[in-house]
Amino acid sequence: MNNDRRNDKRRDGGRPPRNARPYKGKVFENKDREEEPVNEPSPDRLEGKNSVMEALRSGREFNKIWILEPSDGKPLEAHLQKILGIAKDRKIAVVRSNRQVLDRMSQTHNHQGVIASVASHEYADLDEIISKVREEGRQPLFVALDELKDAYNLGSVLRISDAAGVDGVIIPKHRSIGLDSVVAKASAGAIEYVPVVRVTNLSQTLRKLKDDGFWVCGTDAEGTVEHDKADYKGAMVIVIGSEGEGMRDSVKKCCDFLVSIPMVGHVNSLNAAVATGIVVFEAVKQRK
Repeated sequence: MNNDRRNDKRRDGGRPPRNARPYKGKVFENKDREEEPVNEPSPDRLEGKNSVMEALRSGREFNKIWILEPSDGKPLEAHLQKILGIAKDRKIAVVRSNRQVLDRMSQTHNHQGVIASVASHEYADLDEIISKVREEGRQPLFVALDELKDAYNLGSVLRISDAAGVDGVIIPKHRSIGLDSVVAKASAGAIEYVPVVRVTNLSQTLRKLKDDGFWVCGTDAEGTVEHDKADYKGAMVIVIGSEGEGMRDSVKKCCDFLVSIPMVGHVNSLNAAVATGIVVFEAVKQRK
């Protein structure tokens, strides 16, 4: 690994334009009728056509699928017919349920006519991901989220990471949203393709990655480098702060450099997922 990473050129750059407002970084086929409503999101429940379809395509293990029984003899919608066909081929138990039953079961309140019980989603191993990427002759790119608490933000970050080709997303075990049914729904299936690593201590994990040759880039209002002028080459971790509070000081101290997103509008902060998309796609563009 690159033990001389600190001898490389400093990754700094110019100041933001005078009229630009820096990004604040505060993200940064039976017809059984059964099942009682579930009140809390769980990692073993998927809802919505995209989430269920991508889980089927990825080969994930299913326990049961509930599909909407159309009223008045109407035909099943095309996307539900497709899911039903795959479920039959894989011999997955299917329960045809009316809308009231699905509404009571739904945790996202947007089930789109299909809910599935699946094997709990497993978290990935960080070292295994790094080894696999390096065996492929590539430099790893990770996104780390510092205490992100909104499920829809995490789901969106997974969609962005899948689209950009990020190798994995790192989240802390405590004071952070985990992989539940709401995140799965918000990710529109990306949760099946983007490895998520859950760590006990994010700062300690970042320091370990730095020792292994990684650069750590933080997003913060105090960043002295504009996001499109930073150097993202090499093994890289991009850290996004929590909603409203940004990165903790302990995490910020682990960063080799901080980037800001200049803005000229009246709103002085961006949603965590939006900030992730802006910085990650700039990084991917440079790394190509």
